[in-house]
Amino acid sequence: MTDEAVRAKQGVIFALAAYTFWGVAPVYFKLVKQVPAFEILAHRIIWAFVLVLILIIAMRRMDRILPIVRSPKLILRLALATVLLGGNWFLFIWAINTDHLLDASLGYYINPLLNVAIGMAFFGEKMRRLQLVAIAMAVLGVAIQIITFGAVPWVALALASSFAIYGAIRKRLPVDSISGLWLETALLAPIMLGYLMFFANSSASDLTANSWHLNLLLVAAGLVTTVPLLCFTAAAQRIRYSTLGFFQYIAPSMMFLLAVLAYGEPLEESKLITFIIIWGALALYTVDSVLQRQRNKRVVVQEPVS
Repeated sequence: MTDEAVRAKQGVIFALAAYTFWGVAPVYFKLVKQVPAFEILAHRIIWAFVLVLILIIAMRRMDRILPIVRSPKLILRLALATVLLGGNWFLFIWAINTDHLLDASLGYYINPLLNVAIGMAFFGEKMRRLQLVAIAMAVLGVAIQIITFGAVPWVALALASSFAIYGAIRKRLPVDSISGLWLETALLAPIMLGYLMFFANSSASDLTANSWHLNLLLVAAGLVTTVPLLCFTAAAQRIRYSTLGFFQYIAPSMMFLLAVLAYGEPLEESKLITFIIIWGALALYTVDSVLQRQRNKRVVVQEPVS
């Protein structure tokens, strides 16, 4: 097996690990359900900040941080991305712990289609016919739920749009994923630390009064944040980004199964119809991606050797 084949195999393993980890993350948040969502968010940010800082020091990457910190424009844009990411994380935790996991699943199914639309609207990317049909189907699925059943899937739409806009901002920032994550958590960590020290008043807010296993779970919020991201980064370095995209449905699919089979969330008719239409849209989107990859390969093969 060639070195390239080995790297590709490793990339697939890392991708499976990343998306599977994201898919089972709701199990972790259910374990700390007794803690208010904003407190869980605070622990997630603080412990991710500590863990990623240790990684950056161990990997000797502090030299990548200084040029970013010295650029007010970069910090301002990163701060905007940070607000969106923090809001997305909070809403995700709240959705899980208030039995809206199906809505979270729907949001992350919609996200790749929203990414395509943003790419066309803001980055001048050309949209192919099947992609247009897929996006139209997604809009139709949401519209049917709103018009016919009077239910606005606001959790799904907020999760999808906040993460898509966050991704669009980060796409234009010359900041690698690990440095970016640390700076994002660094911007939020003082606020979260102040909240835990002076404003949080739940039964779990005093770590000295908690059981050791609850404190261990709260500290593990940093691992829940960083481990899948590191796996994702390792996968992106080894396989094509377009190939990586085929794994993105693992997480929302696992969330869907957890919601219905493990946590007994009711799959109402309005949600089921929307899910079916979104699944159809994603199937079209996937077929289009496969066909485009095949066309690109044929073009490469047919190019004359100079």
